[in-house]
Amino acid sequence: MEIKRDLYLNKLKSLMWDGQVKVITGIRRCGKSYLLRILFRNFLLEQGIPEEQILTYELDLAKDIRYRNPLELAKTVRERVEGQSGRFYLFVDEIQMSDEMPNPYNPGGKAITFYDALNDLKSLSNLDIYVTGSNSRMLSSDILTEFRGRSDEIRVHPLSFAEYYTAAGGDKGDAFEEYAFFGGMPLILSRPDESAKMNYLKSLFSEVYLKDIVERKKIKREDILSATVDMLCSSVGSLTNPNNIANALNSRQRLSGENTVAANTVKAYIGHLADAYLFEECRRYDVRGRDYFDYPNKYYCDDIGLRNARIGFRQQEMTHIMENIIYNDLRIRGCEVDIGIVYSPEKNKSGQNVQVPREIDFIATLGGRKTYIQSAFALDTDEKAHTENKPFDLTGDSFPKVIVRHDIRKRWYDDHGVLNIGILDFLLDPSII
Repeated sequence: MEIKRDLYLNKLKSLMWDGQVKVITGIRRCGKSYLLRILFRNFLLEQGIPEEQILTYELDLAKDIRYRNPLELAKTVRERVEGQSGRFYLFVDEIQMSDEMPNPYNPGGKAITFYDALNDLKSLSNLDIYVTGSNSRMLSSDILTEFRGRSDEIRVHPLSFAEYYTAAGGDKGDAFEEYAFFGGMPLILSRPDESAKMNYLKSLFSEVYLKDIVERKKIKREDILSATVDMLCSSVGSLTNPNNIANALNSRQRLSGENTVAANTVKAYIGHLADAYLFEECRRYDVRGRDYFDYPNKYYCDDIGLRNARIGFRQQEMTHIMENIIYNDLRIRGCEVDIGIVYSPEKNKSGQNVQVPREIDFIATLGGRKTYIQSAFALDTDEKAHTENKPFDLTGDSFPKVIVRHDIRKRWYDDHGVLNIGILDFLLDPSII
C-alpha cells in the first residue's frame, strides 16, 4: 500500500539545491525513511536522475555499518562525487547511529561527529544532502545548532486524517472512528486486525520510545518517567503543570523522603518527552493583554492512537480526543497554536465586579493570520452554544472564528459570522486555515 505524503514531498521538492542540509525529523516510525527512500527517490528517478547518482546509506543496517564512522562516510562520498560532472543526491538514513570518533590529528581534542562529516560534504557544489534521524538520539534542536543556520528542518508527523483517509478509503465516518481510536501511525494501516493494531501501538511506547529516552538521557527514575507519560495521556485537553503531576504522583504512590518526586524532575521528563516529539506543550495566551502565562498549560500527544494505547484504550472521551486531533492537524498544516484566554466582566456572588477568564481552545496562526477555533462535540442546547461562542465576542478583533463540531455535517455561518463546521469537513478541507 502506497501512502501519499504530498505535503512533505512537496516541501522536499521546494528545498532541492538550496545549499542546505535537509533534516527530516519527527517521532520514530512516523514515515521519515519512507518519505525519503521511497517517495522522494521515486520522484528523482521519474525526473531522469540516474540511480547511481542517488547515494543511499542506511546506518541502521549491517551492510552500511562502516559508514557509522563519520570520517569513512565523508571520505567515501567525496570520492564518488568530487570532480564528477553530474549532480548527486546523498541520503543518510538513521544518522543517529553515527559514532563519535577520536580526531586522528588531535586525539585529545573534540571528537569527530556526523555534523563534521556533513558540514564537510556541503562544500561539494554538485551534492544535495538529505538526512533522517530518530529523534531519541538526534533531535532537531541539536542538529540545527550544530549546523549553525545551514540546514532546513522538515518535521514529519504521523498521518493526518486526510492522509489516512486517502489510503484507507471507505465511509468517511467509519474511517474517522478508526482514526480516532487507532491514530495515524502509518503501519497501523497494514495491521490485520484490532488486536494487532493495539499490540503494535502499545509496544511502540514500551519497547521503542521510552527505552530510547532512558538510554539517551540516562534516566534514573524510569518509574516516574512512565508515570508522567500516563498522566499526560490521561490529561490531554486539560490544564496541568509539573507541580500538579509531581504532587499527584507522590500522593498516589505514597512516596516520601528521598523517594519523593520533585517538580523539577517531572519538568525535565516532560521536556525529554517533548524533545522526542511524543508530546507538545500548548501554552495559554492572553488575547487582549498579548502575553503568555507560565503555567498551567496543556499537552497533546503527537498521535492519538499512541495516547489511547498507553491508557489501555480506556478514557475514550470524544471531546478530548477531538481536541487532540484538531491540535495535531493544525500543527501539520504549519500553524503555531496557542490556547486563547479572554476575560469577561461579571459579578460574583457578593455582587462585586470581577474579570472571569474564558478559554478559546486554539489560536491558530499561519503567515501572520490568526484563526480562533473552538472544539465542540455537540451544541445541542442554547446554553452550550452560548458557552462556546461567548469567548469569541470578547476578543475585540475581527479574525476568523470557527467552531468544529462532531454533531453536524453541513457547514454554515451564524449571525455573528462564526463558521460552524463538522469535524470531517474541517479535517479534509485544508483551505479552512
